[in-house]
Parts: sequence; C-alpha cells; structure tokens
Amino acid sequence: MFQSAQGIPGLPDLTHPAELMKFGGQVLSTFLIIVFLVGALGIAIALLNFSLRRDQPEQALFMGEWVVRYSRLLRSLPHAALVLILMVGGFFLSSTLGNRYHHWEQARVAQVAASVAGDRLEQPAPQVRYVLKEPYTYTTQVEGKIVKVNDTREVSRLLTLSESQVQVKIDQSTDAQDRRAIYRVDYSADYKVTNPLTDISNFFFEVPPPAGYSLLQSYKVERDGTRLQQANPGDYGFPFRLEPGQVASFKVSYKAQGGPRWVYSATGQLLSNFRLTALANFPGADFASGIIPTESKVEGQGTRFTWVFDDNVSVQNPFGVFTSTGPIRNTGILPRLLLLAPAVFLWWILLLYMSLPMSLRNVAIAGGIFFACLLTLTYLSRLIDVKVAWTLISIVLLALAWGLGSNRRASLAAVICTIAGAVVPVLGLVVPYTGLTLSVAALLGAVWLAVRHWYGWYDLRADARV
Repeated sequence: MFQSAQGIPGLPDLTHPAELMKFGGQVLSTFLIIVFLVGALGIAIALLNFSLRRDQPEQALFMGEWVVRYSRLLRSLPHAALVLILMVGGFFLSSTLGNRYHHWEQARVAQVAASVAGDRLEQPAPQVRYVLKEPYTYTTQVEGKIVKVNDTREVSRLLTLSESQVQVKIDQSTDAQDRRAIYRVDYSADYKVTNPLTDISNFFFEVPPPAGYSLLQSYKVERDGTRLQQANPGDYGFPFRLEPGQVASFKVSYKAQGGPRWVYSATGQLLSNFRLTALANFPGADFASGIIPTESKVEGQGTRFTWVFDDNVSVQNPFGVFTSTGPIRNTGILPRLLLLAPAVFLWWILLLYMSLPMSLRNVAIAGGIFFACLLTLTYLSRLIDVKVAWTLISIVLLALAWGLGSNRRASLAAVICTIAGAVVPVLGLVVPYTGLTLSVAALLGAVWLAVRHWYGWYDLRADARV
C-alpha cells in the first residue's frame, strides 16, 4: 500500500483554520509590541528634550538631533512596516503554495507508482523429480541395549532440463476501477528431458502455473503431443516413465492475467540450451531484474526480448519484462523556490530602494506583482516546463517594472534591478546550476549599485519619480 500524499512537515499552511488563527494572533501581538516600543521611545525623547532644553543648551542640542532622527524613523517606519508585512504575508503564502505543490508532486508520484503496482506473474522453471532408495543407519534401544539398525529410505532428487524453449506474448490493458496496468500473458514452452541414469525410469514432471495470477485458463501439459491429466486438483506433478538414455519432450501452455510484471524463475537450477523470447506488445516495456537480454528488438508498438543461454548458466533472480514508467525528475524544485521567495523579494526591494525613490504605493504594487508572478508560476508549471513558464512570466514582470521609472533612464534602472533581484535569482532556483546563477545575480546587483552610487555614471536625481 502506498502512503497518502502529505505536505512538508513543520511548514505553516494557511488553508488550515487552526494555523490561520495562530498566525493572526502572532501578527496582532507583534504589531502591538512594535507600537508600544515606538511610542515609548517617542515619549522618552520628548520628556528628556523638555527637561534639558532650558538649563543645558548643549544637551538640548543633542536631544534635538535625537528628535530629528526619531522623526526620520517615523517617516521610514511605514516603509519598513509595509516591507515586513509583505515579507511575512509572502512567506505564509509561499509556504502554503509549497505545501500544495509538494502534495501535488507526491500524489503524482503515488499515482504513477500505483499504475504499475501489484502482484507479479512469476513462472517457475519445471522440475523433473525422481525417487530413489538409499541406505542409512540409525540407533535405537531394544530391551535396554543400544542397537544399530541398517535401513533404507526414499529420497527425492532432481534432473536438469536438457533443453528449454519458452515463448511469451504479453499484452497490457488498464483496470477501469483503479487505473492499474494488467498483463495478459500467452505462454508456450517446449522442454526436453534426457534420462542419464541407468537404474531409474520413473519420474515426475512438476510444472506449476505462474504465481500471482488473477485469472488462469487453457492450462495444459503435453508429452509428445499427448495431453497429460492431473491426478488431483491443484497437483501439477505429472508422472511419466523414461528409459535410461531416452529423451522426452513436453509442451506447457496457458493464458493468464495478472500484475504488470512477468518474470521467469530458474528456482536454483542450472539452465542449459535455454531460450526465452518475450514479446511485450505495448510501449514502455523494459527487461526486469537487471538480466540483460541477448537481443532486444522493436516490433510495431512493442519490443521483443530474447535471452539465450547455450551453455549452462545459473540465474539467481527472476528475469523477464515489466512496464517502465520512466524516472520522475525535477521534484522538489518549486517547493524550494517558494520557501526562499521572501528572501528573493527582500533582495529585489532593497535593490529598488537603493536605486530609485520608492513610494508606499509603488512598494505595495511591486510586492503584489512579485507574489502574483510566483502564484502564476506555481500552477503554470504543472502544464509546461518550469523554466519556460518563468521565462514567459519574466517578460511580463520586466514590462511592469518599466513603469517604476518616470523616464527612460529611471525605467531602465528599474529593469536592471528586476533582472538582478528577481528574474535571475528565481531562475537560479529552478535550473541545475543554482549556485553559479545566484552568484551571477549577486555580482550583477553589486556592480549596478557600485556604478549607481560610487561612480555616479547613472544619475537619476533630476528625472526620478517621487
């Protein structure tokens, strides 16, 4: 049984009412603490300024500087509060989306795994058994004396098949109830048995049907064209007589239905003059257990696998055919990106603040656009490749970022900040070379700020929007 898909443990999810109420309580308590601290600082500065401004002019001047700094703090406080609100809200939104996407990825993996899950059809190689009597000695007690007794007992031994020619045709269908793959197998095999013994002529040809079937029909065993009958229901051991040095031919055939894997098990025997041909009449078939076939050839929509062992060989694992679903790659990329999204947003906003005059309205709109792009990326990546999706979204993001500037130079600065602070970092989190891409983004942002502030090559003061 496959476990049900779960979200990422320990991450908040705003779709859960208990976590939503807890988040609201934490936000309210944090807001009250900040208001109390800012108000207490203002009251303290006001009292000190009032008490010192008459008697000590120098200290009053010092307190006046603190009053100016406090007023600047109050003016910048709305910006800091807005950025903090956007980051905290964005974190909970991103963690919720990360949980949803992780849940969807797990469900997709479980669905693919369930489609090829189930019992396998395992056909054991036939065994040729004979019984012989061998002497053995044991001791017993008779009238208080230890007596040594010589006796005989029956012991089962096995003959090795002298030749095996197996042909299997496998068709695949889908269960309408749970959408699982089902194999329909048409099995036909010819075996030869040679009697190398000089004093044994009675044998049992034991050939059970495949294990794990849900339907078995037309099962029959023939010797030299004559069908052998079962002595008892469920007993698949067929007695036959074979003189020393003689050869007997057997044919086994049946049609079975079962799970999406068919394998042939040597049951610990040596295989010699062995040939197995399995025609998987459906796409996506591959050989099982790592036993590489001698030949594999595409036929129509399926593949024909052939194993040939002319000399004796020992095969420990059952080998055959199964339905390959292909590896499920690139899982966990979007959840990782969504968890780091608030940090990317902070880097982008800092670049904008250090490059352009930003109003509260512009910051709010920029934050909404950024997280809306991530929301779009989360669901668009289910339909197309995530890199292609982000490329398309980046074009929209850059076009909108152009509006942050009041003229061409300011708009170009906003686009450069967006590329270094948002487009490239997000792209770096969805491509294999994450470290290199993030390093390029950081270098681009640092070079831009140095050019903007240290060298004065890109002055926007005269034209920037206030």
